[in-house]
Amino acid sequence: MNMKSPHKLFGALFTMFIWGACLSAVPASAWQGRVIRVLDGDSLLVRGNGKVHEIRLYGIDAPEYKQPFGRRAARMARKMLLHRQVEVIVLDVDRYDREVALVYHGDTLANSELVQAGIAWMYPRYCKQKTVCRAMRTEQEMARQNGLGLWAEDNPLAPWKWKYLNKKRSLSRRRRQH
Repeated sequence: MNMKSPHKLFGALFTMFIWGACLSAVPASAWQGRVIRVLDGDSLLVRGNGKVHEIRLYGIDAPEYKQPFGRRAARMARKMLLHRQVEVIVLDVDRYDREVALVYHGDTLANSELVQAGIAWMYPRYCKQKTVCRAMRTEQEMARQNGLGLWAEDNPLAPWKWKYLNKKRSLSRRRRQH
């Protein structure tokens, strides 16, 4: 039996459920725009409302460029979103002044699609919307069980841990050089 078909159906049903829940439960601002650049697996530039917005995809963390699957995550995000019309539902603004948002292309939630493909993690520290995060946690578990994307690796390292370890290594290297 092909596991991708039920997985896609499950994802589509979750997406419709999430969309409805987000519109009714989240005091968010929604607008439409066109993706003009994909910065990495979880960040985009979207032109809408007469300006360019830097968007951080809500609730997920994709591998960094130098990390395994980092370039693949960016490639998938580009293939899925670049030059497409999207619906942006802004939930927050992060410390770097990026709008943190759910991004839909058609009926598909891009945030969720990256997790389903095993290309990004659901980010438990920042994923607070219960309905959305519960769905993405389930999608991540399905991707892990099916060995999709980064879950094909024996012990994939989450980006937030990878950044912490590399920052620590970089600091110790600098100390040794002085």
